[in-house]
Amino acid sequence: MSSILIKGGTVVNADRAFKADVLTQDGLIVAVGHYLAAPPGAQVVDAGGQYVLPGGIDPHTHMQLPFMGTTTMDDFYTGTAAAMAGGTTTIIDFVIPNPQQSLLEAYQTWRGWAEKSASDYSFHMAITWWSESVRQEMGTLVKEEGINSFKHFMAYKNAIMCDDETLVNSFKRSLELGAMPTVHAENGELVFLLQKEMAAMGITGPEGHPLSRPPTVEGEAANRAIAIADVLGVPIYVVHVSCIEAAEAIARARARGQRVYGEVLAGHLVVDDSVYRHPDFATAAAHVMSPPFRPKGHQEALWRGLQSGNLHTTATDHCTFCAAQKAAGKDDFSKIPNGCGGVEERMAVIWDAGVNSGRLTPSEFVAITSANTAKLFNIYPQKGCVAVGADADLVVWDPSGSKTLSAKTQFSKGDFNVFEGRTVVGVPSHTVSQGRLVFVNGDLRAERGVGRYIKRPAFGANFAASQQRALALKPVAVQR
Repeated sequence: MSSILIKGGTVVNADRAFKADVLTQDGLIVAVGHYLAAPPGAQVVDAGGQYVLPGGIDPHTHMQLPFMGTTTMDDFYTGTAAAMAGGTTTIIDFVIPNPQQSLLEAYQTWRGWAEKSASDYSFHMAITWWSESVRQEMGTLVKEEGINSFKHFMAYKNAIMCDDETLVNSFKRSLELGAMPTVHAENGELVFLLQKEMAAMGITGPEGHPLSRPPTVEGEAANRAIAIADVLGVPIYVVHVSCIEAAEAIARARARGQRVYGEVLAGHLVVDDSVYRHPDFATAAAHVMSPPFRPKGHQEALWRGLQSGNLHTTATDHCTFCAAQKAAGKDDFSKIPNGCGGVEERMAVIWDAGVNSGRLTPSEFVAITSANTAKLFNIYPQKGCVAVGADADLVVWDPSGSKTLSAKTQFSKGDFNVFEGRTVVGVPSHTVSQGRLVFVNGDLRAERGVGRYIKRPAFGANFAASQQRALALKPVAVQR
């Protein structure tokens, strides 16, 4: 494997920024310093006037997901390739077993699908039912397969929704194993009821989607999951926090010393609920995802959460369906497949709306786009930092480069872009994955099947004991 020397840039890690050259060899960073010499045959990248960042990590994607009677447009190859074009070099996707299905059986299915990945990937495991066999397989997944996080859907009644009994059993087992429980926080019983009420009132279009999933529904579920985690003494990670109610629930819990972490989607930071009232059904339906986009006031609360450290990571919930698939809900919004794209645009959107606006520093940007995820899910410093010994997953970031985001120019296979027409300033000029230049000034050089499955070890033996004590959270990483 050839070497790459990135010269003249400013290295930005979550803790500091400094001028330095970066040398990679055989897929690892081997030197970070001044005036590094290029070995024979090395590729040299001039990063003058640019930043050198750790490759982005998207902790929430759904590639090749079978959902609501169809399958997402992006598979593990096209999705990871699009991610690399946007500076993201690792994804954490989700294995979602059917109720009553073996977790290990589902895991092997997803591993097979992911063999075509162009970038590194890992998995969260969803718990969709409970039995003694589930309890045992959780142990196998943690100890042998490197899965240290378990997802719980509190929504999607009559499908994959977890009841409180399942939450309690799974959270308790996660604590025993040194794994992190995560939750999709929406009260599925209330959503089911409100969907029926919308139908009874004759509201069948996409505008009914946010009406059936108001912020209070998310806030209630977040509070309930946090309370269960508090009683059991286990840390908890709340995915796609979209509203003031859920953000405040996390902030309150953290203020009393509970280990609670929050994830925000790029879309929820910049897109508001007016999209559901678009006169064109296809456009409005394209934005149907859960939780839905919110009124603008919620966006400021999410930014404040990221700035204060009460929200920790940014993701996309990348789950692409085309117009023909979304049309399944033409006469009933509850049948519109839920999902939007964004894995390709996340970093540029957050840089433009966050760093360029003064909301975030470059180091804070690195924290919320890669380092915090690596720490929370126990792959730091292999991922998430520019340092000797870390994986050679890097992004040369041009702060003055610009791009207008559009479905016409995206690499993702979806036929819609929720950021359509948005011009962003700050884009990747080069992406390095596993020590290979995979994106160079618009030229995507993704290779099918070279992505590696990244095992994430359980947290240390003191994990359970440390969580049982009410310790204030200073770092964002769980104690190992």
